[in-house]
Amino acid sequence: MPDDTPKPPRRDSMLPGRSSMAPPQSSEPPRNTITGRHSIVPRQSMVPRSSLPPEDSDADPENGQTFSERAVERTERTLERMATTVGELGRLVGSTLGLPGRQDDSGNVVVTRAPGAPAGIDHLTEHFEPPEPGKIRLRVIDICREHVETAWFDDVDSMLCTVKPSWSQLRWIDVDGLDAYVVSQLQHAFGFHTLAAEDVLHVPQRPRVDAYSDHLFVVARMFSWRDERLVSEQISMFMKPGLLVSFQELDEDVWNPIRDRLQFESSKLRECDASYLAYALLDATVDHCFPILERYGEMLDHLEDAVLTSSADNLLQEVHAIKRELTVLRKAVWPMREVIAELSREDQVLVSPMTRTYLRDVYQHCVQVIDILETFR
Repeated sequence: MPDDTPKPPRRDSMLPGRSSMAPPQSSEPPRNTITGRHSIVPRQSMVPRSSLPPEDSDADPENGQTFSERAVERTERTLERMATTVGELGRLVGSTLGLPGRQDDSGNVVVTRAPGAPAGIDHLTEHFEPPEPGKIRLRVIDICREHVETAWFDDVDSMLCTVKPSWSQLRWIDVDGLDAYVVSQLQHAFGFHTLAAEDVLHVPQRPRVDAYSDHLFVVARMFSWRDERLVSEQISMFMKPGLLVSFQELDEDVWNPIRDRLQFESSKLRECDASYLAYALLDATVDHCFPILERYGEMLDHLEDAVLTSSADNLLQEVHAIKRELTVLRKAVWPMREVIAELSREDQVLVSPMTRTYLRDVYQHCVQVIDILETFR
């Protein structure tokens, strides 16, 4: 007679989610059937459903927003940041192709060179018109060991009419905004090369150093975090004995600490030449990357937590937005290392030996920033 006594179940069938006919599990990660590479099992499947954020029913007690509303808001911010980064790439293309009548972020019309046109800006001088009063501001700082004097000008012609004080050993002219007329007037007044003056207007340029017979031309990138997005602008500097002329696209910068240091009588900025002032400006520009990188580190930590505990649909967009912004940072900081190395060369007669010593410190900061960017990528 057949035995009707129930048999105890097999131990493998008692495990939740496993069939008695399931094959033995391998400790090796599963392979992707298309690429053949190992795929990573999402850890989200190991998180209890009760620990996931609420979907639509529960509201955020802080601002009253539901999870879907917060997701939509994050998606909009992400798309705006992505559009900003794509706009930065568009500026690169526009500068390369020389699109006529292009405007920068401040609304200034930037004169560009059409393909086949003569190099420089000398042939365009007759078309330049003075900007509207107040659109371009010039800050002139005369420096010596005993005294520092600052003056503001809204008109480049009136600034050029002022005589440099006899006690001034170093004059720093800082121009907020880009305008072809202003650049042309300063170029003719101080004898800057026309090719360098052209690159002041054709933004953005790759950071570099150009040496001419009696002056140096330096291009760098300045980054800041405004309105929850990364903002980049070009800074250009002309350096001659006793003179430093700097150009900025925007009216906000990271050089206020340098100006504050000039107010102290014991500051080395009062005792040194134009090359040391240029070093201080470049050092502040590079050092300002560290708080920006710290912010990205926090963003990546939150993003990692969100990937493991959330099912939001905009996480992939956020990843791509951060990746693009880190790429913009890397493309600007990497050639900055070459700029510092070029200024540190022994044959740069306009750079003092003491400044070369300090430039080595800036070089190490550039390397450190690049290492952090590579780690984030």
